[in-house]
Amino acid sequence: MDDLDTQMISLLSANARMPVANIAKKLGVARSTIQARLERLEVTGVIAGYTLRLGGSATATRVQATALVQVEPRATPQVLSRLKVMPEVTRVHTTTGRYDLIVFLTTPSTEVLDRVLDTIGAIPGIRSSESLIHLSTRIDRGM
Repeated sequence: MDDLDTQMISLLSANARMPVANIAKKLGVARSTIQARLERLEVTGVIAGYTLRLGGSATATRVQATALVQVEPRATPQVLSRLKVMPEVTRVHTTTGRYDLIVFLTTPSTEVLDRVLDTIGAIPGIRSSESLIHLSTRIDRGM
C-alpha cells in the first residue's frame, strides 16, 4: 500500500458509499486509477468488504457490553464454537494477558444481557469472566 491507497481507504472509512468519481476528484487522479486500485485492494484482502454503521438513534435502544473471558487451557476452540452461534455476540478477539478472549455483545436490554452473560459463564471451558457495559461512544473510527 502506498500513500494513494491510504488516502482512498481514509475516504472510504468516512463514507463507504462515496462514488469512485468523487474519490478520484478529491485525490486528483483518474477514475480508472481509483477503480483499478480498489479492485486490487479487494482481491488482496486489504479491503474485506463494505458495511453499514448504525447511527446513535438506531443504537440508542441497544445495550452494548464487553466480556473479558478466561478460558481453560486447550478449550478455546470449543468455547469459540459456542460463542459463534449466539446472535448477541458481535465480535470476539483473542488477546494476551490475564484474559484470553474479548467478547463484544449487543442486546436489546440489560435483562437480556444478564441472561447472555450467565449463558457465557456456563460454557464448559470458561474459567471466569468480567463484563463491562458501554455507556457512551467518544471515538469511533469504524475500523
